[in-house]
Amino acid sequence: MEIVGKIVQVLPAQEGVSKSTGNPWKIQSYILETLEQYPRKVCFEIFGEDRIKNNPCEIDQIVTVSFDIESREFNGRWYTSIRAWRVQPQAQSAEPMTGNVQTFDAAASQDDGTDLPF
Repeated sequence: MEIVGKIVQVLPAQEGVSKSTGNPWKIQSYILETLEQYPRKVCFEIFGEDRIKNNPCEIDQIVTVSFDIESREFNGRWYTSIRAWRVQPQAQSAEPMTGNVQTFDAAASQDDGTDLPF
């Protein structure tokens, strides 16, 4: 799954050592705010030091987050995590949105002789 939004907060990283294997682990959580009319905030995490380094996130950065959702039960309670496996920064256009729309409308209004069904 994917979600697009702006990074509004970077939470403190958590680290530890696995009890079962003895391997170190690291997890970094971020708060993303969607770009919809009624924005929603979503907390997602990146697990693993390599993935954290390969997917840097900065506050106010617009990103597309590819993620998996998983729920686990512990002591009769359910916990859900949104674990990102890729974070891609969005290209910041120097052109305002209205310029792009006007260009599209001008191109769409030209009659090239094709009869499209829509």
